[in-house]
Amino acid sequence: MSSKPFNDDPEKDGGYGAPSPMSVNSGGQPATLHVEDQQKGPMMSRLVDSFKRDPNASSGARTYKAEDGGFDHEGAAQRTANSGLARKLKGRHLQMIAIGGSIGTGLFVTSGAALSRGGPASLIIAYGIIGMMLFCTVQALGEMAVIFPVAGSFAAYSTRFIDPAWGFAMGWNYAVLWLIVLPLEIVAASITVSFWPGAADTNSAAWVTIFFVLIVSINLFGVRGYGEAEFVFSIIKVIAVIGFILLGIVLNCGGGPVGGYIGDRYWKPNSVLPDYQGYIQNPDAAPGSIVSGPFNNGFKGLCSVFVTAAFSFAGTELVGLAAAESDNPRKTLPTAIKQVFWRILLFYMVSLTIVSLLVPYGDSRLLGAGSTDAKASPFVIAIENASISVLPSIMNVVVLISVLSVGNSAVYGSSRTLAALAEQNQAPRILAYIDRKGRPIVSIGIASVFGLLGYVVAGGPKTSSTALNWLYSLAGLSSIFTWGSICLAHIRFRAGWKKQGHSLDELAFRSQVGVYGSWVGFILNCLVLVAQFWTAIWPIGYGSLTSTEIAESFFLAYLAAPVVLLCYFPYKFYFKTPFMRSHNMDLVTGRREHDTAELIEEEMMEKRSPRELAQENKRVPIEAVTRLFVRLGSMAMISMGTTKNAPPPRATMSRDSLSTIRLISWGASPSSNSRDLRTRSARDIPKTQQCSNRNA
Repeated sequence: MSSKPFNDDPEKDGGYGAPSPMSVNSGGQPATLHVEDQQKGPMMSRLVDSFKRDPNASSGARTYKAEDGGFDHEGAAQRTANSGLARKLKGRHLQMIAIGGSIGTGLFVTSGAALSRGGPASLIIAYGIIGMMLFCTVQALGEMAVIFPVAGSFAAYSTRFIDPAWGFAMGWNYAVLWLIVLPLEIVAASITVSFWPGAADTNSAAWVTIFFVLIVSINLFGVRGYGEAEFVFSIIKVIAVIGFILLGIVLNCGGGPVGGYIGDRYWKPNSVLPDYQGYIQNPDAAPGSIVSGPFNNGFKGLCSVFVTAAFSFAGTELVGLAAAESDNPRKTLPTAIKQVFWRILLFYMVSLTIVSLLVPYGDSRLLGAGSTDAKASPFVIAIENASISVLPSIMNVVVLISVLSVGNSAVYGSSRTLAALAEQNQAPRILAYIDRKGRPIVSIGIASVFGLLGYVVAGGPKTSSTALNWLYSLAGLSSIFTWGSICLAHIRFRAGWKKQGHSLDELAFRSQVGVYGSWVGFILNCLVLVAQFWTAIWPIGYGSLTSTEIAESFFLAYLAAPVVLLCYFPYKFYFKTPFMRSHNMDLVTGRREHDTAELIEEEMMEKRSPRELAQENKRVPIEAVTRLFVRLGSMAMISMGTTKNAPPPRATMSRDSLSTIRLISWGASPSSNSRDLRTRSARDIPKTQQCSNRNA
């Protein structure tokens, strides 16, 4: 059963741990009734009052420890399950976050660096492997997020199902990822506008200020502001990617103003071009030959693309983090999760395949490809090569919007993770401050402060490049650790679910790839870490590097790993946290119960063909038959004189009656409290009867 809302103020509402006033939404979710929703008065007064603490949220005013001084598992689970975050995200918000939430500089800009290092075949293979790994990860995350839509999501799952110390490390790893991404994106936005000659003359610090204020302002409108902004941004990005795919097909087939038919020319080694200006020439081949082919730098080039691909896909897991602020995650989250596969296939694999056909990896403009320079975007280069005058500027606008979108997600992801860490006593308690609009306002402020690092761009090109490289190194492997932890948490969750006597029929949403998919995702994450370690120790061009350059290259490529270990081991030794055993896992707190009958009915409806649905609509509903018999009986009694002056009763069938009929069909006896019958969990129903009902 779902736990009661938790109140940590001992002087309010009956003492410590007493339920705080909450409402329940249509999805069975406890939704905090924020004070600001009921206030009326002058606008300025309401604005000031909105920043005050939400009385329904955890105050974060004391340290939570277990009786033995260790980690308080129960208290952490209670507070993350009943945080004061506003549940205002709709289904359309989650769907667009899942579809276009991570489409940003990773796809539009840094894919050029990956193409330059590994070649087109390495680009497709690496992104395909990371995409398959991410699909398994998101499926596992969706299963846990639907039944446990708690604050902190996957970091909280690591604490609950693996080890609190590992949850602490993963929480801070993910928070630091987005804290670092924010200044990266602000700098990227300021550099992107330099694509236009007029904007290039403006001081870059001015652009940093404009984009910083814009991103922070969006997040000050709360989760609804974030959702609406991402909805608009994602629509623009999706339209742009689809348009580029169609344009790329036309250009590849020779439909552009110049160039003629391209085909697989750039996948062939040492392609000969009549006009090879702008491309790197191969002096060992025929005149006019450019550096091209399927691979560059061999297997090491392939391994070097993995981290770039992971950085490109970062943000896909935000849909799980947003479940805690969704009005009905049971209904909206599965739909969003199922769309991730098509996003990976269409917006990444298809678009990058088109890019690899239009831009050779020997294009000299790709040599400067980094995490910020939109001029090195292979999407922009492909359009410029076709000599289309207007479209490069339009594509650059899309890149700019994508940069702002990722910056917006960075503030959201870091602030929610910091607030969840504070709720679990794994971060300063002040970060758990939730205001009356359901915003973790202090955590948003901390994330905004990190955005000020974007002013390093004003320190000159050399200072900017050095600082950004080190910031990027912190974010490089963070997503790999996060995704691996999600898969491992799902594996442990399934083990605990089975150990404690539950069946898979009780899950409102099940991973389409099951626990085996989580094993595949976890193993692939580990292999990527090994491959990255190899390229970090022996980087490309190892023989020509000095020992100092090799050491710098290692830390730039693998800095996130020492940070994770430095978070894990001190916390582990100080709190002496145990590895969570299957029989000790908390599978109750924060769990959302669902009507099993309705879930089975919905599942059967989804599996029916259109022909079966048409036949079903022709059948006479049981309510109509019951109403007919009741009315006929009433008329018979009137004609017999039993009820001479009474009007015929109106026959209706309530929802409770229908629920009782369902339970009788399972073999359960109806009771006076039909609401309790309706909310029975599937474990109270014999498994054989569940199967027979499903097959009916």
